[in-house]
Amino acid sequence: MSLLRQSACVRQPLRNLHLSLDRSISRRLGCRSRRASSQQHLRIVSSVKPSITVSTAASIKQFSTMSNQRSNESGSVGGARKYDQEIKDMASYVHNYKVDSDLAYETARYVFLDTLGCGLEALRFKECTKLLGPIVPGTIVPNGTRVPGTPYVLDPVNGAFNIGAMIRWLDYNDCWLAAEWGHPSDNLGGILAVADWASRTNRAGGHVGNGTIVSIKQVLEAMIKAHEIQGCLALENSYNKVGLDHVVLVKVATAAVVSRMLGLSERQTADTISQAWVDGQSLRTYRHAPNTMSRKSWAAGDACQRAVNLVLKVQKGEHGVPTVLSAPIWGFYDVLFKGKKFEFQRPYGSYVMENILFKVSYPAEFHSQTAVEAAKLIHAELKEQGKSAKDIESVTIRTHEACIRIIDKQHKPMDNFADRDHCIQYMVATMLVFNRLLATDYTDGSEAATSPLVESLRTRISCIEDPLFTKSYHDPSTRSIPNAVTVKLKDGTTLQETVVEAPLGHRLRREEAKPEILKKYERHLKGHFMEQRIKDLMELGGDRDRLERMGTDEYLDLYVKEKIDS
Repeated sequence: MSLLRQSACVRQPLRNLHLSLDRSISRRLGCRSRRASSQQHLRIVSSVKPSITVSTAASIKQFSTMSNQRSNESGSVGGARKYDQEIKDMASYVHNYKVDSDLAYETARYVFLDTLGCGLEALRFKECTKLLGPIVPGTIVPNGTRVPGTPYVLDPVNGAFNIGAMIRWLDYNDCWLAAEWGHPSDNLGGILAVADWASRTNRAGGHVGNGTIVSIKQVLEAMIKAHEIQGCLALENSYNKVGLDHVVLVKVATAAVVSRMLGLSERQTADTISQAWVDGQSLRTYRHAPNTMSRKSWAAGDACQRAVNLVLKVQKGEHGVPTVLSAPIWGFYDVLFKGKKFEFQRPYGSYVMENILFKVSYPAEFHSQTAVEAAKLIHAELKEQGKSAKDIESVTIRTHEACIRIIDKQHKPMDNFADRDHCIQYMVATMLVFNRLLATDYTDGSEAATSPLVESLRTRISCIEDPLFTKSYHDPSTRSIPNAVTVKLKDGTTLQETVVEAPLGHRLRREEAKPEILKKYERHLKGHFMEQRIKDLMELGGDRDRLERMGTDEYLDLYVKEKIDS
């Protein structure tokens, strides 16, 4: 049957149905028996099957808004709609779970210092600083958020963007690897901005949240819970496989913990979390060719500011979207997650903070860290033999699946900073050639970026997946990030494979990493503060009790600068 004839066949039964409906309506003012007859006629007419294919009928049903209405009705209890259990669990965790893990608080302190240091280091890069400051130049907000290392005093929403963008800019803060990847300390952008603003406002006689000064210990608690929400949502659920960026989890986690910090009820926290899920989600396209660009460096700041903005809207009385995840057709699962519900490996606690990964040695995408460590060892081996990167014919990296999917860019041109810091070949080649990998090695015009040897070697480095490495990467008992590097020389010699399974920042090497984390923090303070201020900050960071008792505003005052030192 032609499309035209099929269309006519569809229209005719529908026209007959409409005529029958019109006749029945015109008889509604008649006697009861006639109304009964009309109702019977309506039942008969509505049971007539129009000449429509099954697939077309199913398509019409699929886009009916009635299914959504029915789902809301079925969730009613005493006139109130029930929230998706996933959202209720998050809200309950934020409000009712007591963090009593000494390991979690101790680790959070190191994460806190390390993350602030990463933000300060980003101020050396104009690509970052050009995005910072008030939206309208010269604006100063009374009792506003102080942005570390800058003179800016901002509203908490813009403050969350500024701090969040600084933290993430160099891809040097902590990391969480599972079915989804991410950097839970990104949440500090929103947490710190709100904690500082609330503390300054309350100290000045205002009343934000519960009207008290937010201590650094409360900031650490919020970090632990934000880490846990983001990390647990990532353990078994891959957002990148449906094209979504992991910063959606930053938005959700920040919204959850900031809502409690501002004194919202558990129900309002659920409202806020639901708003974070219904908000438009970022696509990963800015992290991959052909669209790799700097947005990946400020995407977390964007997520933080959106989260804080949503919390403030709910605080003013905005309601939530109870079945934002599960609503048929229009919910997150059906629209963005291919109809699949979230899976959870464990209940919320303090597991993620206790097992977080630190980027200690190199400002590099985490799946490459062990490969860069291996390359450093190989550089030393070549030097002992009187050889160098010039003598290398080819390099093979035995790795895990996530590494190949994210940063294997052997033949992709390196167009910008964002390309280079997410290319395992570039990072390994830079280490083999220069025996270093610094944030400045990614910038346009740098020695590494313009090196013909780095570029030539990069195109001769190939990656292959080892299924056992992939299995170990996902194994909760190990969560390793293994890479094995084999170098073949131009004289035909092949060096023994160098294997590194866990980077320095891994939980299994935590004690080894702690002094290096503090050295990294100290390096990032230099160039911004005088020697005495650096000494004071280092001593304060090492005194857990004194640091935790300190008000957030008092602490951030120690980072205030009259101008940005770039």
